[in-house]
Amino acid sequence: MSFTESYLAEDPHPIDIVETLAEHHHWDFDRVGEDQISMVVEGQWRSYSITLAWSHQDECLRLISSFEMEPPHDRMGELFEVLNHVNDMIWAGSFTWWSAQQLMVYRYGLVLTGGQVASIEQINAMIDAAVLTAERFYPAFQLVAWADHTPEAAVKTAIAEAWGRA
Repeated sequence: MSFTESYLAEDPHPIDIVETLAEHHHWDFDRVGEDQISMVVEGQWRSYSITLAWSHQDECLRLISSFEMEPPHDRMGELFEVLNHVNDMIWAGSFTWWSAQQLMVYRYGLVLTGGQVASIEQINAMIDAAVLTAERFYPAFQLVAWADHTPEAAVKTAIAEAWGRA
C-alpha cells in the first residue's frame, strides 16, 4: 500500500503528512503548531532549514527553505542579478534574499482549493525540489558573492551538467 492509499480514507491535515515524512526520512523536526512544522534537511552543500505552514484561509501549503549566507555588501548588486537569472530558470518556486536575517530563501506554495488534499508524494516532491534547487544554484550564489564571478558566468557554472555515461 502506498503512502497516499493509507491516507485517502482519513483526509489528513497537510502538516500531519509532513510530520510523517520527516519521521520516515529521520529528519530533525519541530511541530511548531497545528498548522506549521520546521525541520532540517541535509544537502551536499548545506543543511537547509525548511518550514511548511498550512493556511486554511488561502488553502495553501507554503514551503520556505533557507540557508545562512553573509555576502559582502559590495557584491549585493551582483547577488540580486544572479537571483533574477536563477528565478528565470526555475519553473516552480523562487529565491529571495532576506537581508535582515542574512538568509537565502526558496519559497513555494501548493494551492489546494476546493477541499483538495495533498498527497504524501506531492509534499515529498515539494521538499525534494526545494533541496535540489538550492543545491543546484548554491555554487552560483557562492561564486558571485566571494569569487567575483559575473552572474552570467556563475549561473553557467552552476547549471553545467555532465552528459553521457561513465
